[in-house]
Amino acid sequence: MNNTDLIKDNEVWLDISLTQQHCWLRQADKVLFEASVSTALNGPGEQNGSGCTPRGWHQIRAKIGDNQPINSVFVGRRPTAEIFNSALKEQFPNRDWILTRILWLSGLEVGKNRLGNVDTMRRYIYIHGCPDDLPMGEALSHGCVRMRNQDVVALFDQVHTGLKVWIHE
Repeated sequence: MNNTDLIKDNEVWLDISLTQQHCWLRQADKVLFEASVSTALNGPGEQNGSGCTPRGWHQIRAKIGDNQPINSVFVGRRPTAEIFNSALKEQFPNRDWILTRILWLSGLEVGKNRLGNVDTMRRYIYIHGCPDDLPMGEALSHGCVRMRNQDVVALFDQVHTGLKVWIHE
């Protein structure tokens, strides 16, 4: 499938480039939103346990964190009631911080990113906020698509469950 196979005329969709480390919310020829992102340090890939960012067509399965404060910490998709700060970062230096909002992705291409050992949803691949001191525009995540907290809030407020997401090189 290419980047237009699943898009109907005038439909809104999210375009994520692994090469450019950038995302755009698009509608036809218009860009409704754009931001730098950080995808997997291990590069693109669909296999469970790979630490890679899965390619292809996905959809937003769930929106998590509506009305949570900026820098809210999530573990297992649940807010912990903690607010990320430097003391928390020092206390848990190796934690992969999932902050502010979560857009949980589900693959749409059976055998590529859906079902079996390549299932994006079962791999818990999200678009989510992260500490604001982490670099954007560089592939450094564990497989998810990281965004600045203000950016993920802005995107979260413009998208809906079922929105199509195209992740590509």
